[in-house]
Order: sequence, then structure tokens, then C-alpha cells
Amino acid sequence: MWVHLLRRLGQSVLVLLAVSFVSFLVFRHIGDPTISLLGEDATLEERAALTAELGFDRPVPVQYLRYVGHALQGDLGVSYRLKRPVVELIAERLPATLELALVAAVLAVAGGVALGVYTAIRRDSVASRAVMAVSLVGVSLPTFLIGIGLIYLFAVELRWLPSFGRGDTVQLGGWSTGLLTASGWASLLMPALTLGLYKLTLIMRLVRAEMLEVLRADYIRFGRARGLRERDLNYGHALRNTLIPVITITGLQIGSLVAFAIVTETVFQWPGVGLLFITSIQGVDVPVVAAYLLLIALLYVAINFIVDLLYVLVDPRLRRA
Repeated sequence: MWVHLLRRLGQSVLVLLAVSFVSFLVFRHIGDPTISLLGEDATLEERAALTAELGFDRPVPVQYLRYVGHALQGDLGVSYRLKRPVVELIAERLPATLELALVAAVLAVAGGVALGVYTAIRRDSVASRAVMAVSLVGVSLPTFLIGIGLIYLFAVELRWLPSFGRGDTVQLGGWSTGLLTASGWASLLMPALTLGLYKLTLIMRLVRAEMLEVLRADYIRFGRARGLRERDLNYGHALRNTLIPVITITGLQIGSLVAFAIVTETVFQWPGVGLLFITSIQGVDVPVVAAYLLLIALLYVAINFIVDLLYVLVDPRLRRA
């Protein structure tokens, strides 16, 4: 077990190094930082001094090692557009994105697993067929269209929920949260549903397919012949053996909630790192774009490592390996 986890940890480090190199190339070779930071009226001497200060006059390998060293210390450069440290900008926006992704993930996982199990156990019922039919909406419609539809229904027609923004927030140390205010929850519901709906339908269909396959297995039939209760068979045996592939897909999908929250944050003007990333691309703010790549890679690596730990908890064979 420990050998497997250490191997996965080593692979994660290699992935982060590869992404950091790509991020370095973006940071170093796209745009001229001297023009962005000093303006077009700066003299050649001022530009040369800034180039030396940033270390861009050194050999490329030295620049890369310097970039990695600064990144490990939490120094990701200065925003060309806002003239502020990138770490500060991300720290301000990250709570909004993480809370949006967290609520969307809870909706997707809880709803997907519950509906997947229900539609597998009651596959011939009218309610199960209706759920499968409605799930086609989440699979087929693009995220931005779902968001616009929710805005039209709940914000324009019914006037129940706000159409943009984050609502009132509360400071908990250095963390700003909207989960402790009514307006924060009201502002969060539509973006979270928009972001999590596709993941919910995907997880639901995966759980249903795996559950149906497990329910047809010989050991389930044998347990039923022995007189075991259907509840024990469904939840104690079938669902447990369904979780391995579900954990894999769910882990990747949760990681993508942060990476692809860009569209949702743009539609609802949600003040997260996704919206910051879009505005940085429009303004060619290279340090912010490079830092965003590193952040997403770190989140994916962390989530995949957690998935490996969950494998060990779910599958006893891995604990003996």
C-alpha cells in the first residue's frame, strides 16, 4: 500500500514540474513585461534595469530554477494589469471559486449517487424513467445555456434569486465566505446548480450503469437465494463494489469543477479566479495566467492523490498489496 502511494506521490511531483515548465514558458516568452510594467514611454536604461531585476537576462535554465524557487516561496510575480502581487489577487478570489466548486460538488456527488442507485434499483418505475429522461438536459445542454435559462426563470421572471454577484460575505480570518449569509446562499444557488448539473447527470448515469452490472453478478444472486435482505444486498454489497470506478470519475470531475468554473463565473459575474483568468487573458496579464495554470495543476494532483487514498479505504485488496 505504502509503495503504491509513494509511487503516486512521485508521479504527482513530476506532473507539477512539467506544468511549472509550461507555466514558465508562458510567463517568460509571451508579452514584454517591461512594456507592461513601465509603459511604452520608458527609456532603454529603465527597461534594461527591470530586465536584470526580473532575471530575464540570465540563461533559460537559471531562469526556470529561479521561477520554481520563487513559486515554492509563494512568489508568482506581479500582475501586469493591476500592478499587485499575483498571490494576493488569487487569495482574494480563491474563496469564491472554492465555495462555488464545493457546493456544486456536493450537489453533483450526493444527487448523482442517490439518483443513480435509485434508477438502478427501480429501473422499471415511472419515476426512474422520468429521471433518466430529464437527465438528458444536463448531458446535452452547454453550461452557459443552462445558466442563462436559470437566470431568465429565477431572476427575470420569478425574481426569486439575484442574477449576478456573490451577495454579502463574512470575514473568517483571512477567508471571506458567503455561506454564513442568506444573500450569499441566494447568490450561490444558481451558479452552483449550473456548474454541477452536468457532473450530477454524468455521475448518476455512471452509478446506474455500474450498479446494474453488479446486481447481475452471481454473488448477488447467491445472496438473494440465501435470503439476504434486498437492502443489505443493494447497499452493503452492490453499492460498495460500484464505488471503485465511480470514485475515479468523480475525482476527475470534481477537479474539473474548479478548472471549468470559468464559464459559470463569466455568466454570473462570480468574483472568482475563473473570472480573473478571463480578464487576464483579455488584458494579456501573463503572470496571472501562468499562476492559474499552476493552481489548477496543484488542485488536480491533490484530488487525484485523495482518490488514491479512497481506493485504499474502499478496496481491502490494496491494503494488503
